[in-house]
Amino acid sequence: MDVDRAFVRIEEGLVHYRHAGEHTEGGPLPLYMMHAGPGSSKGLSGLVAALGETRRCIAADTLGFGESVPPTPEEPDLIYYADSVIRIWDKLGLDKVDVYGSHTGANIGLEIAIAHPDRVRKLVFDGVALFDPALAADMLENYAPKIQPQENGEHFIWAWNFMRDMGLYFPHYMKDKEHYLGKEPWPASTLHNGVMEVMKALDHYYKGYNAVFRHKTHDRLPLLTVPTFCMAHEADPLHVSVEEAAALVPNSEHLVLAFNSGTQDKVDAVTKYLDA
Repeated sequence: MDVDRAFVRIEEGLVHYRHAGEHTEGGPLPLYMMHAGPGSSKGLSGLVAALGETRRCIAADTLGFGESVPPTPEEPDLIYYADSVIRIWDKLGLDKVDVYGSHTGANIGLEIAIAHPDRVRKLVFDGVALFDPALAADMLENYAPKIQPQENGEHFIWAWNFMRDMGLYFPHYMKDKEHYLGKEPWPASTLHNGVMEVMKALDHYYKGYNAVFRHKTHDRLPLLTVPTFCMAHEADPLHVSVEEAAALVPNSEHLVLAFNSGTQDKVDAVTKYLDA
């Protein structure tokens, strides 16, 4: 299915989103999808197209990423990001939806569902950040540094290495055997696309990351009251948190997709859960 693009204006400015599918009377609720950092809704295009075959799907660029306006505060928290999504829903006329969030998007989805359980039917976490306090503090210090454009283009080299290392280690700056993900490096085309996303978000990308590292996820998960599906792909470093997150969430299910599973397996898992 074709994926279309549009903008909606909220208080901060224009928010860019991708969408596919139609909502039909009596059919599935629209699915609102939130991406991981440092990317944009572009990274969800394949899922939007596939899931749009059976429901309306909307995936916006989180504030400060992709083509969306940056957040207003210098240190926005996840409650702020969640509120921005609610304001997007209001402008799009979305009263009640299903929610899918990947990484940063999952943590934003958590705060949306806590604050507005009447507007979320089901919640899907595709890799939720659940770090112990020491690691979260270390990542806050080292994971997403502020980067300024340099006359010699050094920031481009930084972005390439940032994306390359992210595909090989977790956290990306701990480049040793213990933190090696055991994967082949991403191909150059994948790295190029990731670098372009980082360049778009260069002035603001760290704000979304740092909001997650400051987030008290362990304390917030038990506050969920909506049905929740905790999932991740085995190649995702956050898959190790799936069972722990599910244990903290009332009325939850969980699944880790096998290393050799593909996009269709993820589509099938999400669809099965939402349609159950």
